[in-house]
Amino acid sequence: MATAFIVAQNLDVNIFDKLRKRAWYVAPLTSSILGSIIDTFLFFTIAFYNTGIPWFTLALGDLAVKLTVALIMLIPFRSVSYTHLRAHET
Repeated sequence: MATAFIVAQNLDVNIFDKLRKRAWYVAPLTSSILGSIIDTFLFFTIAFYNTGIPWFTLALGDLAVKLTVALIMLIPFRSVSYTHLRAHET
């Protein structure tokens, strides 16, 4: 299952890097959403391939948790990035 993680993390980092100059929330939110979608569906497809287990509902639940955490984590991300920017202004 490391394949799903490696692919999703690389995608996440590349998207974040390309979007980092936009509004403060665009890069972390977009990269987290796309990375989570790729990770979830790669993982569940690989893990449950040809098992007969109806994994799609499990994958949607997993994705919902990941997206909720990504949204909640924007609060400390904003706080840290704001503090970092303020420290470098002086």
